[in-house]
Amino acid sequence: MKFNFFIIIILSVFSFYSCADYKSNTIQEKKYFSSKGFALIYEDVFFEQKVVNKKIGNEKVEIMHDFLKLNTQIKIINPENQKFLSAKVNKKSKYPNIFNIVINQKAANLLDLDINNPYVEVLEVKKNKTFIAKKSNTFDEEKNVAEKAPVEKIVMNNIAEGETEVKKKNKINGKFIILINDFYYFDTAENLQKELLKKSNISNISIKKINEKKYRLFVGPFANFNALKTTYISLNNLGFEDLDVYKE
Repeated sequence: MKFNFFIIIILSVFSFYSCADYKSNTIQEKKYFSSKGFALIYEDVFFEQKVVNKKIGNEKVEIMHDFLKLNTQIKIINPENQKFLSAKVNKKSKYPNIFNIVINQKAANLLDLDINNPYVEVLEVKKNKTFIAKKSNTFDEEKNVAEKAPVEKIVMNNIAEGETEVKKKNKINGKFIILINDFYYFDTAENLQKELLKKSNISNISIKKINEKKYRLFVGPFANFNALKTTYISLNNLGFEDLDVYKE
C-alpha cells in the first residue's frame, strides 16, 4: 500500500501493519497473498477498451492477476454461497485497482457470482499443503476450513466441473466496507481519519476497536459495488492502493 507524504509521516512510527503488504521485500518468511474484493469478469470489450491488456478465453477456467506469478496456485471463494474453485494464474495483466483479480465467465458461473456484486476472496495456496490446485477447471474437496478473516468455519462439498449443487450454509448478509488500515494506537487512526476528512470529500470514515491493540480505520458501509466505486477511486488518488474490501 502506497501513501502520500502526510500519510507516510503518520504511519512511519505508529502503524500496526498494512492491510496487504504482499509486494514489499522482506527477509522474513514469505507472506502468501490473500485479498477480499471484487473480481472483474472478463469480456472482450474490456480488452478493446484497454481496461485490461491481455485476452483470455472461456472454454476452461482462466485467471489473470496483476502481480502474482504465472502458474501460482490460488483458491477463489464466493463467500455468499461458500462455493470455491482451485486454479492457477494463467496470465498477468494490468487492470483497475478496484478489482483484486480477473476471471472469465466460466469461473464466474461455477462460483455462481452475482454479476452486480462479484465479491470474492482470493488466497494464494501453499505448495504441498492441504489445497493443491490441479487443472484449472478442477475443484478440490475441502472440509471444516478456518478462514483467515473473522468468518465462521465453512463446509464444502466436492464439485465436479459443470455441477452446481453445493451444501450451503445460511446466506451471508451484510454490507461492504473499505479497509484503510489497522493501527496499534487509537490516536494514530484518529489522526489519519482527520487528515482524510480534511483532504477528501469522503465523510463516512470510521474507527472500530477490534481489541486492546488494534483499531480499524475504514470507510462505509456501502450497499453494493456501485456504491463504493467512487470512494475507492478517491482513496486510490490519495495514494492508497491494494485496499481490501470486506463484507460485514
